[in-house]
Amino acid sequence: MTAAGPTVPATSRGPWATALNRLAHDRTALVALAVFVLVVIACLLAPVYAWWAGVEPFKSTLDAVLTIDGVQQPVMELPTTGLALGYTPIGPTWRPGNYFLGADNQGRDVMARLLYGGLNSIIIAGTATGFTLIFATLFGLLAGFFGGVIDMILSRILDVLWAFPVYLLAISLSIVLITQGLSIGPFVIDSGSLWLPIFIIGVIYIPYIARPVRGQVMALRNSDFVMAAIGLGAPSHRILWKDILPNISTTLIVFVPIMMALNMLTESALSFLSIGVQPPDASWGTIIQDGQGLLYTRPAVALAPGFMIVISVLSLNVFGDGLRDALDPKSKIKLGRA
Repeated sequence: MTAAGPTVPATSRGPWATALNRLAHDRTALVALAVFVLVVIACLLAPVYAWWAGVEPFKSTLDAVLTIDGVQQPVMELPTTGLALGYTPIGPTWRPGNYFLGADNQGRDVMARLLYGGLNSIIIAGTATGFTLIFATLFGLLAGFFGGVIDMILSRILDVLWAFPVYLLAISLSIVLITQGLSIGPFVIDSGSLWLPIFIIGVIYIPYIARPVRGQVMALRNSDFVMAAIGLGAPSHRILWKDILPNISTTLIVFVPIMMALNMLTESALSFLSIGVQPPDASWGTIIQDGQGLLYTRPAVALAPGFMIVISVLSLNVFGDGLRDALDPKSKIKLGRA
């Protein structure tokens, strides 16, 4: 009888590979990600579309004339009923490159403006998310790890921001800064710059990420491996960078799509109120505002950007749920028991 050879253990996957494998099997999350990627690609092609269609999305074209099936048709039509006062923009032609979604009240191509506006909305939401994550992580790490006076000062600053309702704080900052811009030492942001809504949106959401990060860091601060590193005399910056930050990275990654969706909604709301993106730039919020007076005659002007906001935010939220489940599968069970 021969003795059995030693059992060779199966090669274990690392945590990141395991998470990616879970995410790769989540079809709903992948479809949501694909939808958002398609929206981003379409918005990136805004200059190409405007060149192909031969339109200028940021310039009034009240006297433009289209040729549809060999028949010339003005972009701004004179009403044939009622008192015939003013002009009505042409409705959707459903012809790519030929006022596909019609024109707004200044004769501008809605489709071209939709793509350009989406590009600005995505840039603002993405950059504001990065701004929030960087400063919230910094505050959370310092407050949670060092404690004492540092924790007290940073926590009180976060409490002040936390005390204001989000949109009230955003509107207040926008009204103040939109007229005079922002000047912090050598850094100057003009009132019409896209950096202004990025800064405002980035600041107001810092407490919502810094607080959970601080809580996680405080728990890790008392863990055995961190206490051992402190006992060995490891410098604080090394412990923060090598030991603590990697352990909160999954939380920060999960926050990315959620904050992107939230920032997109906030930017659209501010721009709709004329205290976000300023002319001649456009965003989905400003286009909805442009179409507010055309809801009964040309509803596509306002409905198209609203539809794009819904699609983008929904896809980001669904992908965020899948990403959370992939990085922390226990969270799904905890939510189910709650």
